[in-house]
Amino acid sequence: MTSSPLIKIPSNVVLLVKMQPGLSTHVFLQQRLHPGLLDAIIRGLAPYGSPVIEVFAARHHFDYTDRSIVRDLATWFRDAGVQATLHQPLYMDSQWSRHVSPTLNLIDPEKSRRIDAMDEVKRALESAEQIPFTALTLHLGLKGDPWNLRALENSLTAIEHLKAFAHPLGVKILLENLQNDVTTPEHLLEILRVGHFDNVGVALDLGHAHLSGGTPAIDAAIELLRPRIAALHLHDNHGAAHQKDEHLWPAETSEKTPETIDWQNIARHLDTLPAKIPAILEITHELEETADAVTRKASATFDHQLRLTDQLQSS
Repeated sequence: MTSSPLIKIPSNVVLLVKMQPGLSTHVFLQQRLHPGLLDAIIRGLAPYGSPVIEVFAARHHFDYTDRSIVRDLATWFRDAGVQATLHQPLYMDSQWSRHVSPTLNLIDPEKSRRIDAMDEVKRALESAEQIPFTALTLHLGLKGDPWNLRALENSLTAIEHLKAFAHPLGVKILLENLQNDVTTPEHLLEILRVGHFDNVGVALDLGHAHLSGGTPAIDAAIELLRPRIAALHLHDNHGAAHQKDEHLWPAETSEKTPETIDWQNIARHLDTLPAKIPAILEITHELEETADAVTRKASATFDHQLRLTDQLQSS
C-alpha cells in the first residue's frame, strides 16, 4: 500500500504558536483505519503547525494485532513525518457496537480482569515497535468509579506495570481525566505524587472537565494540573446539566449555546501553557461522516481558534 507525503505548508500561512494541532482517529471509529483517512486528517491540520495524530486502539478500527496493518501504518507515519500518539483500547475484543459501553478496566476490583486489561493495553503498545508513537493515553477506571484506597493502589500498579513496558519503546504514559472520582485533577495529582511518577504526564480532556462543572471546573483543572499537562483533548458538550459525553466539534464552528464550552476562555489558557503541547480534537464518530467533511471541520475549528488567539494577542 502506498503512502502520501506530508502536505507542504504555504509560507504565507500564519501558524498556531501555542499548540500543536491534532486529531484523533476516534472520528473514524466505525471504519477500518487506513492511510487514506490519515491523509484526510493531515489536510485539515497541516496549515496550522506540525500535526499530531492520535490513533485510537480498537481492533475493529486499528487492529494492532495484525502485523500487515501495523506495517502499513508505520510506513505512512515514517514517510509523512507526522507525530503519532496512541489511545489505549477500551474494549476487550473486536466485536464492537456504538451502543456498547467500554469494558476494559485497568483498576477493576477483580484481579483477573485487571490483568486482562493490562495485557490488552500491552498488545496495543507492541505496535510502537514499528509505529513511532510518542505517548499512550490511559484511562483509570470506568464512568462513575469511586475513589478509595483500593482504586489508588490499583492505579499505582497499573501505571508502574505499563510504564515499565512503554519506556523502552520510547512511549510516555499520560493519564486522562474521566467522568469518575478516580481521575479528578486532585486525585490524578495524588496518584502521581504517591507513585513518584515524575515522567508520567496528564492528557487533560477539556470536554470531561466541562462536564464536571463548566468553565470554573476547566479553569481549576488547568491551574492545578498545569505543570503536568502534556496533551489536551478538545471537544464540546452541553455541560453538567446534560451529563452526556457528546464529543462534539467545538461549538463556535456551528452554534454556540450558554451550556457549551467557552472557547475564548480556552484561548486565554492556551496562551499560558508551554508551546507545542498537542491539542487533539477527539470527536465522536458519525455514520455518515466522510473524510472530506472531517478535513473541512478540523480546518474550521483551528481557523476559529487561531482567530481567538489573534484577538487575545491584539487586545
